[in-house]
Amino acid sequence: MSQLFPHLFEPITLGARTIRNRIVSSGHDTVLDDHGQIGEDLIAYHEARAEGGVGLIVLQVSGVHETARYTNHVLMATDDSAVPGYRGVAEAVHRHGATIFAQLFHPGREVMDGERGMAPRAVAPSDEPQERFSVVPETLSTDMVKDIIAGYASAAKRITAADIDGVEIVASHGYLPIQFFNPRINSRTDEYGGSPANRRRFLAEVVAGVRAAVGPDIVVGLRISGEEKTEDGLVAGEILDLIAALDQMECEGVACLDYFSITAGDSSTLQGAVHIVPSMQVEPGYAASLSEQVKKITDKPVMVAGRINQPHEAEAAIAEGRTDMAVMTRAMICDPAIAAKSQRDAVDEIRACIGCNQACIGHFQMGVPISCIQYPESGREVTFLPRPRVRTSRKVLVIGGGPAGLKAAAVSAEQGDDVVLCERESHLGGAVLLAQKLPYRTEFGGAATNLIAEAMRAGVDLRTSTEVTQTMLEQLRADHVIVATGARQRMPHLEIADDAWVIGARAYLEREPNLPGGRVLVTDWKGDWIGLGIALRLAEAGTPVTLATAANFAGAAIQQYTRTLLVSQALRTGRIDFLNDARLVGVDSDTGYLQSTLCEIVHEVEGITATIVSGAPRALRPDLDFGTASVRVIGDALAPRTVEEAVFEGLQAATDLAGVA
Repeated sequence: MSQLFPHLFEPITLGARTIRNRIVSSGHDTVLDDHGQIGEDLIAYHEARAEGGVGLIVLQVSGVHETARYTNHVLMATDDSAVPGYRGVAEAVHRHGATIFAQLFHPGREVMDGERGMAPRAVAPSDEPQERFSVVPETLSTDMVKDIIAGYASAAKRITAADIDGVEIVASHGYLPIQFFNPRINSRTDEYGGSPANRRRFLAEVVAGVRAAVGPDIVVGLRISGEEKTEDGLVAGEILDLIAALDQMECEGVACLDYFSITAGDSSTLQGAVHIVPSMQVEPGYAASLSEQVKKITDKPVMVAGRINQPHEAEAAIAEGRTDMAVMTRAMICDPAIAAKSQRDAVDEIRACIGCNQACIGHFQMGVPISCIQYPESGREVTFLPRPRVRTSRKVLVIGGGPAGLKAAAVSAEQGDDVVLCERESHLGGAVLLAQKLPYRTEFGGAATNLIAEAMRAGVDLRTSTEVTQTMLEQLRADHVIVATGARQRMPHLEIADDAWVIGARAYLEREPNLPGGRVLVTDWKGDWIGLGIALRLAEAGTPVTLATAANFAGAAIQQYTRTLLVSQALRTGRIDFLNDARLVGVDSDTGYLQSTLCEIVHEVEGITATIVSGAPRALRPDLDFGTASVRVIGDALAPRTVEEAVFEGLQAATDLAGVA
């Protein structure tokens, strides 16, 4: 038993099941389905978390009706062809002592994709339009409502017959069951609309139908947003009234529901959707205030989700009585073994999630399998795990101590090679250390901390302030060389007057010079964190800013939820003017000249005292003769991109080396 986290590793009983600890991997879409069913990739993904010590795994949503297809890759539990997949993942998870539930789901009007690129079609209690996906739903007939209710029960019976331990009815984030309850969305006049009792009826009948279908020995839970945090969304008092009514329901002498899973937010607006997967701008564990309110009105176990990334955050929430279980989903995407490491108090070994959202929810929103920028093995377990082992140790030289080089070095050493990493700067981490200087980006530096720790634990010979020379190459006599020297700042071709104050974004972050007083022009070639972050940093310090981006809009390359919070904060400062679709072409003493990327118009931004330029970087490679050693170039040294590509290429390069004789 953990000495540091005694509450976290105390078993808990949900209904007829005892869970080995209080750590939960909640339902989250992985895009690892096999044509709408559970296949090898999804099974391996969840088995890694079960092996890593998690108490409870809740599978991603399973559609209960043909109208429940909210994406083109949703799992469907509407016929028996799905059963082998559920049985396969149940067997894999049970093999390691974890418990597994499945989510029962209908999105209502919250539909993202249409068929083959067409606009989405959705059904809902009423035809109230949905803002975020621009959906006007079809109003459900009473007969169709009853058909969908029956679909929940049918899916639950089918899933649990495949040895899944429980089911969780999804009424969170503005999905169909809660659409019926919300009087601002439900304008029906039949038995499912009008009074609070009528608006509760859909969810109450779903709950009763599911319990009747699965019997008393299967766990039945409810996932619900404790507050929707959006305009026209349900507030905490309304949700608590609903939970109180459902909490009292009995089905043939047993409780209809065994637990409540509390989260926050609503999918229908950008404002509410940021709480679905809150990014690093949001305080860790913030939603525990909602679960705490729920615990005051029910004796049933309560779990909570909301950026709980570290075991001490989970332990505190449980010890303080704010929740009974802690959802740590992204923490386990980043480190599937976080539970096992926490249980043996090996907190220094934990690879902490930094809340960047780039490869987890960011990948999902692109329709590709999720992963993690720090741990690209996530979602790729079949490809990269378990680690291969080399037959004979070779000498591997890694040049560059940024994310790409650190990952390549760590994995190569884990596989059994003798690895030396040389970094010419006095510190490791590369450009990641600059990223953490931007507002609401402090945690990003944790990516470097985690990668450095992995390399050290693997036994890599880390040498800083060491530039690789030809003489050193001849002395080391490496069998394999991995070049991960990163990229350098590049200024675009500009006409700059002699009295203009101009600096590159990287130089600005490195040197932090004092700027002349007055308006600053920040120009951004990509629409990523750099331009928006620098503009926000200046604005929060009281400096008026014009942010000009060659992208369609500021932050266009940033994951949607993260961008929403950043831009909303930028708007609140009242000090940033935005100019989109414009590239910088010249600067004089007080004016910046920007060419429209759409037409011949040239924009003039007047009254500026300084210009900060975020331009495209240039790959940096050493001019060395590597002799007979095999050479692999990775990360920004290959082509400047992001940390995600750098770390993945480090993993790929090292894995490929294991297969080289």
